[in-house]
Amino acid sequence: MQTQYEIAVIGSGNAAEGIVHGLLRRMILLDDRIIACDPHPERRDAFAQRFHITTTDDNRSAVADSYMILLAVKPQVFKDVCAGFADLVRDDHVIVSIMAGVSTRLIEEQFPDINARVVRVMPNLAMHVGEGMAGIFAGQHATEADLLRAQRVFEAGGKAVVLQDESLMDAVTAISGTGPAYFYFFCEAIIEAGQKAGLSQQQAKLLATQTCLGAARMMIESGDAPDVLRKKVMSPGGTTEAAVESLDANNVKKYLQDAVLAAWKRSQQLGQ
Repeated sequence: MQTQYEIAVIGSGNAAEGIVHGLLRRMILLDDRIIACDPHPERRDAFAQRFHITTTDDNRSAVADSYMILLAVKPQVFKDVCAGFADLVRDDHVIVSIMAGVSTRLIEEQFPDINARVVRVMPNLAMHVGEGMAGIFAGQHATEADLLRAQRVFEAGGKAVVLQDESLMDAVTAISGTGPAYFYFFCEAIIEAGQKAGLSQQQAKLLATQTCLGAARMMIESGDAPDVLRKKVMSPGGTTEAAVESLDANNVKKYLQDAVLAAWKRSQQLGQ
């Protein structure tokens, strides 16, 4: 079936904004092939002004005129949202979900009249700058072409890994979906410490962010494990050793692991 739009974005929040930005920046799609839906006029205006795409508060018309449905709503409301257009979903629709914790089977159940072709994805906020990371899992009725199409959408904003076991999506959510918040929390701490040591807020921020960027780039380009790189920075009796000894004494690694596992458990709960 010929459709007016390639993608209907249902829910125009921050995550959806990053996805659309990647698609247009990499010219995977042109602006006339995307429609964004949201009940809030300020979000529709933001998408229209930034991306020059069609926006609407009518999910039904957008779904009827699109090939791919991108579900970018909160997990707590998705059943009601899907119920509003379930009768319009066709056999040729591809339903891509970025909702944390919501299984492909649960999404499929919202469309009982067809074998819904669902692809579940967990992206992260860095899609806004083309450095995102996404985990992708294909539901039981999704085709290889559906999976590749979804992968192309998310690789427009960074990188993607295809999973064969859906239960691992909760781990993806905890590591990369939630992961940017851990990084920002870490940066907050070292910026504040820099200020306590006498630096200005601007100086501390620049030192912290560029250092973190460089450290990540070294991990990517060297291929070395983080513990190997850490030991290259450390010297006996030096400043780095003093810092790491303090981190170990305060069980920082354990608390970080606890935080990731808390996110993992919450993702599991959202799917129940």
